[in-house]
Amino acid sequence: MSPPRPYLPSSTPMVLRLAQCGVNPLEIDGILLTHEHQDHACGIDVWFKQFSTPIYCNRLTAEILRKSNPDQKKDWRIFTTGADFKIGDLDIQSFSVPHDAVEPVGFVLHHGKAALGFLTDLGFATKLVYERVRQVHTLVIETNHDEQLLQNDTKRPWSVKQRIMSRHGHLSNAAAANVIVELLGTNLRRTILGHLSSDCNSPELAIGTVRERIDPLLGGQAVEVVCATRKEVTPRILVGDTPAQGTFESASVEPETIIEIAQTAPADTGECAGTEPTAV
Repeated sequence: MSPPRPYLPSSTPMVLRLAQCGVNPLEIDGILLTHEHQDHACGIDVWFKQFSTPIYCNRLTAEILRKSNPDQKKDWRIFTTGADFKIGDLDIQSFSVPHDAVEPVGFVLHHGKAALGFLTDLGFATKLVYERVRQVHTLVIETNHDEQLLQNDTKRPWSVKQRIMSRHGHLSNAAAANVIVELLGTNLRRTILGHLSSDCNSPELAIGTVRERIDPLLGGQAVEVVCATRKEVTPRILVGDTPAQGTFESASVEPETIIEIAQTAPADTGECAGTEPTAV
């Protein structure tokens, strides 16, 4: 009789997707948090029932999240917003973005000459945002909603719609397209659209809006536009002057692979190290 398989909590979808990419959760060097809102941070409590991955965030974000689960030990790595720090061989820049959170940030990740920008969530792109992402090769940017669909939505009260469309809310498809336009003629080669509303947007609409805006302005420059979705693994992207790789749809993922990862995960993460990232 086969031994019972260990129970996996609700982090299982994330572990499965990592396995599709050939990534063992135990080998992840760090988790970057942009802000404390639950649609971005709700998974860390479940994650830490299995894994002890360091969490990188600023102090105000950490304070809010610590209050939600004060008894769970986590390895917090606190950075100062605006400071540079390292995770492994990545150099990371953090910068403030306008959003209705305690201290929201965006990131630019550098490795050698390659750079990736991460922009979500934000109500509009400030001068600082443009300065930080000016030289990225790949930009991950939110295209949260289509403005017309949001205005016509019957599920949300007007106050919620106002918050989403405000300067501390979320970028619409058109607003994100305008950000991308400002980066044309630089190093930008790829954009990954994300954080789409399930009610007031679709991948086809987001990509179509961006392409309609940028294509007449490209000239000889090629800019790839792809969309990240909630339920599918995003294609592997090599940042820099490299072609996008295929998706992982053909990858073979055996249940035993996931069980092996779960069996080797530490049962108790122990005390928090509380190590500050090294500024560079």
